[in-house]
Amino acid sequence: MRIRAAKLSDASGIAKVHVDSWRTTYKDIIPQAFLDNLSYQRREELWTNKIPKGNVFVAENSEGEIVGFSSGGKERSGKFRNYQGELSSIYILKEFQGQGIGKSLIKPVIKELERAGMYNMLVFVLEENNSRLFYEAIGGKIIDEVEVEIAGKTLNELVYGWDNIKNIL
Repeated sequence: MRIRAAKLSDASGIAKVHVDSWRTTYKDIIPQAFLDNLSYQRREELWTNKIPKGNVFVAENSEGEIVGFSSGGKERSGKFRNYQGELSSIYILKEFQGQGIGKSLIKPVIKELERAGMYNMLVFVLEENNSRLFYEAIGGKIIDEVEVEIAGKTLNELVYGWDNIKNIL
């Protein structure tokens, strides 16, 4: 498995992982009609805009196909003043989960946060998402719970925090 910084040409591969991961991870959590309407093209446009800003990383398999990605940066909500950084996304195709790719994808995000002078981090995770156990396994502590509405359905999001990102890996 190779982890590297994303290039603009990776936008379509990231979009495919993004959509396919949402469809498997959020099945029976988010309304199916919403998941069915996710668009590779719209996600590709999103990542085409995000990649040039940096702090987006991909995991490639031995054939050079993107099987996962991560991104992060400054904490976006402004509600958690004690946390400067945020892991804004990490998605791995279902068939590649449980192989240590998640930990490998978090490392470069943490390095970039540290380079920017951010030494703590949070992540928002749907409470019903079993992947939240990954964050607990790497030392994340629940610091808050917020409601979010997706496709007309109100869901709980857990906010996991790390006071010192050096302790994660």
